[in-house]
Amino acid sequence: MSDPGLLLEGVSAAYGRTPVLRGIDLTVAPGELLVVLGPSGAGKSTVLRVVAGLEPVTAGRVHIAGRDVTTDRPGRRNVSMVFQSYALFPHLSVADNIAFGLEVRDTPRAVARQRARAAAESVGCAALLDRRPGQLSGGERQRVALARALVREPDVFLLDEPLSNLDLALRTEMRTELRALHDRLGATMVHVTHDQTEALVLADRIAVLRDGRIEQVDTPDAIWHRPASAFVARFVGSPAMNLLPASGPFTPSGSAPPGLAAAEELQIGFRPGAVTLRAADDEAGGSAAVVDRVEVVGEDAYAYLTLAGGPPVVARVPADRRPVRGAAVRAEVRWADVHVFHAGSGLRYSPS
Repeated sequence: MSDPGLLLEGVSAAYGRTPVLRGIDLTVAPGELLVVLGPSGAGKSTVLRVVAGLEPVTAGRVHIAGRDVTTDRPGRRNVSMVFQSYALFPHLSVADNIAFGLEVRDTPRAVARQRARAAAESVGCAALLDRRPGQLSGGERQRVALARALVREPDVFLLDEPLSNLDLALRTEMRTELRALHDRLGATMVHVTHDQTEALVLADRIAVLRDGRIEQVDTPDAIWHRPASAFVARFVGSPAMNLLPASGPFTPSGSAPPGLAAAEELQIGFRPGAVTLRAADDEAGGSAAVVDRVEVVGEDAYAYLTLAGGPPVVARVPADRRPVRGAAVRAEVRWADVHVFHAGSGLRYSPS
């Protein structure tokens, strides 16, 4: 069995007396693209900094390509990092920026230039080699930053929100290119983002962080369809998953999970797309609700509802069939589309 590309064992880290990472256990397979996803302050960037050796651990071990690098200097870890701010030298050409890391390691200049050109070609910026960073667009600068990381041929690529400074159209284009680049290289990559769409599109697996702890590590499909906690369920999805008390006035249709009636302090969750809206006088089922407001986003509309005697609910409906503000409707969700969580711990409910 081969060594993992990256292994974190019980890793904790702190800034002064403030804990930032709390016992992180994480394995990244060779050639895997793992996305670390979470809100601001969750510890995402600290994970990368600990792997790179830019921050010390207070507990645990860090292994890269089978080597324990916990106490190694950053330069001995053989990782490359791409930053949100690109961190290019403004006085150097693109070619010199890409080759810089090789040349400071005494790589012969001709070899460094050859590898720089190859890296630039792989990310589509070979035509920019004679320019300086000030002459580049945001997308071009990001390609140069990726080429600079590639040229070192590292064991692990660390990507710290590299697309967050780009506009939406360019971000969409670059994440497609980044995924294609990963597939061509077969490289081990750890990509940090707070953007759930970016995570779902890019990742082989996603690690969801909350307050320095891992909530769930799984495939994008599993994160979406079987969230391990109410936090994951709410964080992944926009608008967020609806969460209601299981004992409240809203009752899904169909057969409830076995043992649910006997359980206490549970929450039910369902995504806006699982809600069916009907006319108020439709006797087919559903709970009475009033439309508070409607947001139209292209072909979809999001109706924000107030249930009779219950909390607000968001429903996604076709924009051309959206209800009007103030309309009385009936809202229905099938049990087959419902997730159940323990109200106290927030963990997913599994009937015994």
